[in-house]
Amino acid sequence: MPDAHRLLPLALALALFIALFLAWNLRAPVEFILTLRATKLASLLVVGAAIGAATVIFQTITENRLLTPGIVGFDALYIFIQTAIVLLFGGAAQAGTGQMVQFFAEAGCLVAASLALFALLLRRGASDILRMVLTGVILGIFLRGLTSFAQRLLDPSEFAIVQQASFASFTAVDPAVLAIASLTLAATLAGALWLAPSLDAAGLGRQTARGIGLDHDRVVLLGLALVALMVALSTALVGPVTFLGLIAASLAYRLTRSWRHITLIPAAALIGAAILVAGQFVFERLLGLQSTLAVVVEFLGGLLFLVLLLKRSAR
Repeated sequence: MPDAHRLLPLALALALFIALFLAWNLRAPVEFILTLRATKLASLLVVGAAIGAATVIFQTITENRLLTPGIVGFDALYIFIQTAIVLLFGGAAQAGTGQMVQFFAEAGCLVAASLALFALLLRRGASDILRMVLTGVILGIFLRGLTSFAQRLLDPSEFAIVQQASFASFTAVDPAVLAIASLTLAATLAGALWLAPSLDAAGLGRQTARGIGLDHDRVVLLGLALVALMVALSTALVGPVTFLGLIAASLAYRLTRSWRHITLIPAAALIGAAILVAGQFVFERLLGLQSTLAVVVEFLGGLLFLVLLLKRSAR
């Protein structure tokens, strides 16, 4: 069972941010406004929880707390897909495609590509995890180069469509798509909690884990499948948020002071959701949408990455 006394403060903080987000400056028509806010709130919760939990699992598998799932090229592949659709079929086709179709197509492509990468590079066993990460980095650079070239072929109006899709947006999310994403995330988080004891052992290192009888390669493949599904559904739902997971995972380790994944996974999910809800409340309610939340999260996450990297280099 998770450590309730470690998770309760995080849950209470998230509940406070949710109440502020829903009730702050609420005016008539109350029911209509609450419906809009609840839909946006649900998308923030789903994306934050998915990215936070996925990052903790990914860091355990790679045995490196500086990495996030985005390093294997999820964001680059998503932006490349958006650019290719607009280039091949035009901006009108992209805008005219229903959100449900887009969500399933994008999520399917992301999951298929990531699983193909994992299966191809880990066929000799989980000892090839470093090669998988490095290959993901190279593929991400390659896709960004192709995307940049393709964007030069677009006219200004189509380029604006691609640019808009390149940043995470929590507005105008289809409730039906959101419901599917929420159910998928709930099932995936349940699978992650079921795998938590094995992740505790995997965190000891491949040789140690194998020495105590753990099927390390199987745990790594299952963990990567869960990571791929969580990151794919969040990216397909609102767009890429690369560094949110690094912030959520780092705070989860720092605040819980625990190595047990039954505690770390829900803690990172709660923190990731709280960051997005609190950030959106500040920008939308207090600042009047004077800035883009995703840009600020990426900036702060990038700074945190540099701080962690420099601290590790100084040791």
